Amino acid sequence: MGGATVEGLIQGQYFKNEDIIVSDPQQQILDKFSQKGVCTTNDNREAAQGADIVCVVVKPWLVERVLGQIKEVLVPARQLLIVVAAGVSSASIQQWLGANCPPLFLIIPNIAIAQMQSMTFIVPVGASAQATQTIVDIFNEMGQTLITDEQHLAAGTTLASCGLAYAMRYIRAASEGGVELGFKADDAKHIVMQTIKGAVELLQATGMHPEQAIDLVTTPGGVTIKGLNEMEHAGFTSSVIRGLKAGAK
Repeated sequence: MGGATVEGLIQGQYFKNEDIIVSDPQQQILDKFSQKGVCTTNDNREAAQGADIVCVVVKPWLVERVLGQIKEVLVPARQLLIVVAAGVSSASIQQWLGANCPPLFLIIPNIAIAQMQSMTFIVPVGASAQATQTIVDIFNEMGQTLITDEQHLAAGTTLASCGLAYAMRYIRAASEGGVELGFKADDAKHIVMQTIKGAVELLQATGMHPEQAIDLVTTPGGVTIKGLNEMEHAGFTSSVIRGLKAGAK
């Protein structure tokens, strides 16, 4: 997720590459971003010291350790802190940092941020309206954002971050179905992806509810309604909802 976020920042216009500093223990990753004009280090303190915005994007079980490493160089009066780690609460972060906790943002993007198409959830904690707008502007350049509360962050994670995997699974299943219908695998995948893209564009352009759009293509007694009903008999909608709820636990 950290690498994907940097990929998005590099493509955006908000920062120059040389204004971004990446800290990572793997030299391979540092070399990759260094070649793109990004500053790199393997010292988290060096990366955080002097930064206007400090982003901690690591696995949840590493957050406390990384914050402990950079705690003494944080300057709450002039820095903003972003933590991208599912399930880590603001209360825990504030406890770990104490008085050295800058205005905090819990943020959950998804890996499509590397393609400037993330759905990103933002939870401001002790941040001003101006600081919040700055963070929103940064992430809006890499997709779309929704300011929410901490209570809904897990639901947002399963709907948009885990949701990417669920969408990929549908693409895989529909592509396999296309092969069974007689298309070559690559052609089937292309057809399915373009179809999904078209569905998204249609809903965004018209503002229609999905069911309204479905009604436009379901001829009475036609193949579309037969296919939809067969999927529902197999529990399609119920399976999707159950999967989302399981992911939010």
